[in-house]
Amino acid sequence: MSEQIQAVGRRKEAVCRLYLTPGTGKWEVNGRTLGDYFPRPTLVSAIQQPFALTDSLGKFDVKATLNGGGMSGQAGAVRLAVARALVKLDEGSRKKLREFGLLTRDAREVERKKPGRAGARKRFQFSKR
Repeated sequence: MSEQIQAVGRRKEAVCRLYLTPGTGKWEVNGRTLGDYFPRPTLVSAIQQPFALTDSLGKFDVKATLNGGGMSGQAGAVRLAVARALVKLDEGSRKKLREFGLLTRDAREVERKKPGRAGARKRFQFSKR
């Protein structure tokens, strides 16, 4: 079982191409380690959630290529890609991952700025006089 599984994850503007191979739990994200690329521990734990749920933490080497978006969006993209790769590997884990909402693509996007407004919804300060 030395096959490589490929999966794609997206969130906001971020896109993640992920390669999963059986190994010792080594992470490479854009040429850096997971903790180096994502300094916030909350993001790291969110990314590793699919592995924790399927009891496969440390059983696979992960190589991820990330493009676009910010830190949170990229972390969400990696999490979705990991979950999709684990389902490709073992169809039995689909029910558990679906139960925790890890296979659903978060479709929320940034609302556009409107003319005559400070942002998408924010208005300029009202002055009576």
